Amino acid sequence: MSAYRLTDELQVEDDGPVRIVRMNRPDHLNATNRGLHLGLAELFPQIDADTDARAVVLTGNGRAFSAGGDFTYLDELARDESLRRETLVHGRLIVTGMVKCRVPIVAAVNGPAVGLGCSLVALSDIVYMAESAHLADPHVMIGLVAADGGPVTWPLLTSLQLAKEYALTGDRIPAARAAQMGLVNHVCADDAVLEEALACAHRIAALPRQAVEDTKRILNLHLERAVVATLDFALAAEDRSFTSPELRANLDRILARGDAR
Repeated sequence: MSAYRLTDELQVEDDGPVRIVRMNRPDHLNATNRGLHLGLAELFPQIDADTDARAVVLTGNGRAFSAGGDFTYLDELARDESLRRETLVHGRLIVTGMVKCRVPIVAAVNGPAVGLGCSLVALSDIVYMAESAHLADPHVMIGLVAADGGPVTWPLLTSLQLAKEYALTGDRIPAARAAQMGLVNHVCADDAVLEEALACAHRIAALPRQAVEDTKRILNLHLERAVVATLDFALAAEDRSFTSPELRANLDRILARGDAR
């Protein structure tokens, strides 16, 4: 078993040369909290350092891939500038870590992928999605800017017009629509998504290592240029949005009704 030092919100399992990474807050639909966010920031450098790793499958425990932000955590970020600064640093590390990771990342989207979950899908190399799952980047709906989300990555994956539509409205993107738009590669039966993602990862892991890693690097140079061009502004805009009265009002309303995941 590979020795990964991660928070409890992430699990890593060896499957030969493939590492299965599971987001592990199933009782909260794997919603992003401080531990999960930190764990993801620390994950990809450790995968790079794992010389036996040839491919990664990223999925969620339970019914969701990752169903958005934990609203209690978002409330903490809105109130605590120091915590917010730390989290924005970790957000940058998640994006750059996935873009630069030498090991191909196959997402097995077993359920809703919302907010950061949606970003993780967009930053993966190949995506298998359960037919009942959906994507959504609803940051704008509560008054936030998605620094690591659809506005950064979607224009490379689909048309600019479609990226604008879903980033500006936060609307759900069903699996079939996501495949039609080019945001995912394959739509699978719900009970087959992990199996099919693993099969893909093992096919890649069996190919000549240097050729695979260099080919991924060539392809991701396009994505890295887009990230470098947009990420500083996006992070600054997200920071500003955490102090907006619209966000404060929305968080107060959501927390008052007890919907904190």
